[in-house]
Amino acid sequence: MQVLSGIIPPLVTPFDADGNLMERAHRADVRYMIETARVHGVAVGGSTGEGHTLSPDELRLVVRWTVEESAGRTPVIAGVIADSTQAAIAKARAVADLGVAALQVTPVHYVFRPSDDAMLEFFASIHHAAGIPVIIYNVVPWSYLLPPLLARIMREVDGVLGVKQSAYDMKALADLLLLLDEGRVGTGKRIFSAVDALLYPSFLLGAHGAIAAVLTAAPGWCVELWDATHRGDHATARALHRKLLRLWNVLNEPNLPANTKTAMALQGRDGGAPRAPMPASSAAQIEAIRAALHA
Repeated sequence: MQVLSGIIPPLVTPFDADGNLMERAHRADVRYMIETARVHGVAVGGSTGEGHTLSPDELRLVVRWTVEESAGRTPVIAGVIADSTQAAIAKARAVADLGVAALQVTPVHYVFRPSDDAMLEFFASIHHAAGIPVIIYNVVPWSYLLPPLLARIMREVDGVLGVKQSAYDMKALADLLLLLDEGRVGTGKRIFSAVDALLYPSFLLGAHGAIAAVLTAAPGWCVELWDATHRGDHATARALHRKLLRLWNVLNEPNLPANTKTAMALQGRDGGAPRAPMPASSAAQIEAIRAALHA
């Protein structure tokens, strides 16, 4: 099992104006992340990557391109976003032979929330079908998993590697880390922060890393933040926190993936267009993102 920690950007998926995958742009950004930004891993097909729009075949393509460009230099996580166990297993199996380190799996996110037992079985079934460790992506407000249930799933399902805690819930992140410290979630589990506005305190509390959209928009700043925090340089870490918070405050809109692509474009990276019906960044959003990057 590959060890996952540190800065793991959730890559955007580049689409052209007709909604087709852009292989060259995707491969170029994987190389940028690894060779220039020096990130510690990459995730593909998540919410920032508009994974909800990808078919199993498309997910397989972008994961394959990512693994090929990584060439073993960093772990690759594949996103699974689906609304049934059957559909989630189809996506998981589509990438099962590509050498990914883990699957990042959202709970089902249509209007019907499964029971706690059914939620546990959902994640267990995906792991058993694909044979790949699972990271629970705890982000869907109406299908939310509280820390006691997350601890139970991690404890009872060996194949659940950990949790990516999102939904702005710093208290849940702190509770998960406390449960981990108390030995109540099993051994070797990993807790990642997707609380974009509060990465610095997440790292101080002991999060094993981050998988969050702001990492994709400004990977260099995030690697610097991770390094500064771990060497105890808190003046640098606080300054980077302020930069990232200003950027996150203008990215965080319903078209977040499009805004992330805009931030990339303003730095000379081609993230392509968002896939319909998501709108591209407005003129006002573009200027706000530009100002945050150059402040």
